[in-house]
Amino acid sequence: MKILFTTPVLEHPAAGGPQLRIENSIIALSRVSDLHVLSRVDKHSLGGETSDSFFRSHCKEFVYVPSIVELSGNRYIRKIQKIGRKFLRGISFFKKDSDFIIDYAEKENIDVLWFGYGNISFPLIKEIKRKRSLFKIVCDTDSVWSRFILRELPYENDFFRRKKIEKDGTSKEQEEREWINLCDVTTAVSEVDADYYRSIATVKQKIHIFSNVIDVGSYKVAPHPPIGFKSPSFYLAGTFGHYHSPMDTAARWIIQDVLLLVRKVIPNVHFYIVGRGSDVLFGNLNDPGITVTGKLDSVLPYLCNTDVAIVPLKFESGTRFKILEAGACKVPIVSTTLGAEGIPVIDGVHILIADEPHDFAQAIIKLLSDRNLANQLAQNCHQIVNEHFSVESLAGEAGKILDYLTYHSHR
Repeated sequence: MKILFTTPVLEHPAAGGPQLRIENSIIALSRVSDLHVLSRVDKHSLGGETSDSFFRSHCKEFVYVPSIVELSGNRYIRKIQKIGRKFLRGISFFKKDSDFIIDYAEKENIDVLWFGYGNISFPLIKEIKRKRSLFKIVCDTDSVWSRFILRELPYENDFFRRKKIEKDGTSKEQEEREWINLCDVTTAVSEVDADYYRSIATVKQKIHIFSNVIDVGSYKVAPHPPIGFKSPSFYLAGTFGHYHSPMDTAARWIIQDVLLLVRKVIPNVHFYIVGRGSDVLFGNLNDPGITVTGKLDSVLPYLCNTDVAIVPLKFESGTRFKILEAGACKVPIVSTTLGAEGIPVIDGVHILIADEPHDFAQAIIKLLSDRNLANQLAQNCHQIVNEHFSVESLAGEAGKILDYLTYHSHR
């Protein structure tokens, strides 16, 4: 079967969960289909020639949409162009890209259009379905976006921001209802998300699991720690988009409510905040017990050498690569209940789960103090990741989706 996979999120090496999901989706789909990849990310943002070559090695064809090709090679001019296009989206560039996708699909006899991060691509999906209603389209989602938005409400007190959250969340709920019934398949990363989509779908059989996974083999060799790395330590990694974002809120909760409690028992503990945007939001911290790295080529030197990985999320949706990567590296984990959503881990067996500051701090202290417990939990979590969250298992899920589409195309 021929698949045309297109996405607005693409980068190598993967800078965070969104990019990692897309990278592993491409690898998995290439194992079960004749895969063509259509990038809606320019080569410079993708990572340059090396990144371009990486993706070309995992598909039959790798092509950039026309509006991306037209972007300047100068990063400052390119940034201005992108800002301008945000105001023009839906006019000339939007039409050009949708026409290009249709022409390419028809020329190459594509069987399925697969939209990576489809939950932020609905206008494009809708336009293509309007022009070619018989195209089989997969809307691939990384989360329930309306939940991602609305779950912030309990943590926001500002009246005007609350109104904006409510408006944006309600709008996304309406969009979700629309695309689920328009597309031939909507994917979910877990049964938690799938249950929501089924609850609003006219045809529940259209909802399929397409998990967040990792390339387990790439985590087998632990790199040396960074120079000056401190122990005992615990570690938080992610994409820190902006003030009020899930990762920003999580990190501030740890700094303001949890870290002091840990230090009362383990005064020399060190806290590492790692990932894109962390330096922007927390680079001005004046605390010798906290290190903020910003974006890294790889988080593994920090992750593989820390004592505890934490996932203190209060709101978000989907499943967390933070848990999958720590599990692959056999690093024990403390998470909130929501942080572990959609992953079949059990408190006290695979990870420790805590939702209040005192309980979260005590869980960190317990893992730092009891290495036998920490090692047992890490080993149990590692086993789950190996068995259920590998690229091989994702390829199996992709095969089931393609079988469904093949069967229904001949009904």
